[in-house]
Amino acid sequence: MKIMVAYDDTNVSREAAAVAAKHAKAFGAEVHLVTSIGGGAKVPRQTFDLAERELNRIREKIFEPEGIPCKIHVLFRGLTPGEDLVRFAGEKQIDELVMGVKRRSKVGKLLFGSTAQFVILRSPCPVLAVK
Repeated sequence: MKIMVAYDDTNVSREAAAVAAKHAKAFGAEVHLVTSIGGGAKVPRQTFDLAERELNRIREKIFEPEGIPCKIHVLFRGLTPGEDLVRFAGEKQIDELVMGVKRRSKVGKLLFGSTAQFVILRSPCPVLAVK
């Protein structure tokens, strides 16, 4: 089984990682800890390195102590984060996608969109939304 965690360095994504660790432990799954950075090839190396360090920190803090195999992925393919996450889940044949969701007003969703909403509606696998 493969579990993907959509991670964006927020409290809700840290909670999602903790929930994914419980599921991975219960099902003997491997975890793919993923973040998506918009901008494609124009992303500064410093931004990429910072994201990679954060994913490594979460892997070391949450997954390694439990003996859960965890791979990290920093995506910067020029897609929106929602598109990037959905495409990655399909490419890697992910069985469960876990992501944190933040409460937003209707106007906030209209102005800024909702990555979680996009992923939930378009994901090729079940999505567990953690708040």
